[in-house]
Amino acid sequence: MITSLDQLDLNETYSYADYLKWQFEERVELIKGKIFKMSPAPARRHQKISGRFHAKLFNFLDNKTCQVYHAPFDVRLTPRKSDNTNKIYTVVQPDICVICDSAKLDDKGCIGAPDWIIEILSPGNSQVEMKNKFEVYQENGVKEYWIAEPTTETIFVYILNEEGKYIGLHPFTTADVITSHVFPDFELSVADIFKE
Repeated sequence: MITSLDQLDLNETYSYADYLKWQFEERVELIKGKIFKMSPAPARRHQKISGRFHAKLFNFLDNKTCQVYHAPFDVRLTPRKSDNTNKIYTVVQPDICVICDSAKLDDKGCIGAPDWIIEILSPGNSQVEMKNKFEVYQENGVKEYWIAEPTTETIFVYILNEEGKYIGLHPFTTADVITSHVFPDFELSVADIFKE
């Protein structure tokens, strides 16, 4: 049994089956089989921003088939759905995710691509982690991906095109109201998300 992150070789490649056996306190994500440590606990501002996203989406999705979840919530990504946990090499915990296909949900979280993922940057996010998440979200077909940058109070929006590649929209600032590509009738004031 693995009870400490120190027992693992961070250069090794691990699967979801390995991930399920780990019994340590540290929060980690697996991206393409590689371990990425998460911040021990998000900062208060990060939590406020996450809570605002979640509340607005929860209210918007009330009485709809889509559901919103917030971290910690395991999302197992695999290019095609597989019940064989040895074949899954990516397990992430997005800050916010929306899933419209209930067949992707089980007691452990979500298997397959959510329709929409929102990540909130923290000082602990590495460039490698961000690059890898962008790639796996794109490869697995996440239709819409938002990155919220609290320092600059900016939201970056990426939409999956018909070729399966992300198209980046212009950065949204506190002067903007954003609509979602997945939910065109959803509107969000950027200033409301970042207010103190």
